[in-house]
Amino acid sequence: MLVTSRSYAEYEAMFDLKELPDSVLDCCAGGAGFTAEAAARGVDAIAVDPAYELDHPELVDSVRRSLPATSGIIGEHEGSFVWHWYGSPERKDQLRIEAADRFLQDVAAAPERYVAAGLPDLPFGDRRFELVLCSHLLFTWADKYDRDWHETALRELIRVSNAEVRIFPLVLQGAGEPIPWLPELLDSLEGVTYEIRKVPFEFQVGADEMLVIKRA
Repeated sequence: MLVTSRSYAEYEAMFDLKELPDSVLDCCAGGAGFTAEAAARGVDAIAVDPAYELDHPELVDSVRRSLPATSGIIGEHEGSFVWHWYGSPERKDQLRIEAADRFLQDVAAAPERYVAAGLPDLPFGDRRFELVLCSHLLFTWADKYDRDWHETALRELIRVSNAEVRIFPLVLQGAGEPIPWLPELLDSLEGVTYEIRKVPFEFQVGADEMLVIKRA
């Protein structure tokens, strides 16, 4: 099980976050440090991920083993990645290590912030969160999850949001191909408006846009 640890700084850039609302859901969060940092800033922040079903020693082991694992994808598609945001592979690795440490400290200290579940079924009430974030799941793994799964997952993210859903990135992992059915899928959603917005982050070549869905 890959439990990726992304940093708060990466979230700020991936989702073009200027300030946070009162409540935020990170789905599926993995070993990210975002929820811990958001909670420290006074936000009602919740992370959700199937990995949280693991007992604590197994979760620690999965997070630690996952730190070098993403390098395999990068190595297989070396020409599909750029380093201008991170500056260097070493800086990326340092951010991920610090994020993993922050996550593991917080999940031990405040386990109620970390809910074991996953898309397309979330255990939250309608309109529970002002902002819902989803990184590197939808669209990234469109070769594994089909269009119907994505539609169900999107509707679930919208259901638990009271205002806005942000999703990043919008291309396949690895080589970064576009998702051919994305426009049709977005047009099928009712009761929302959406836009595709540039963000100040790029690691995969061409993966510099997020999807913003707002309640109409």
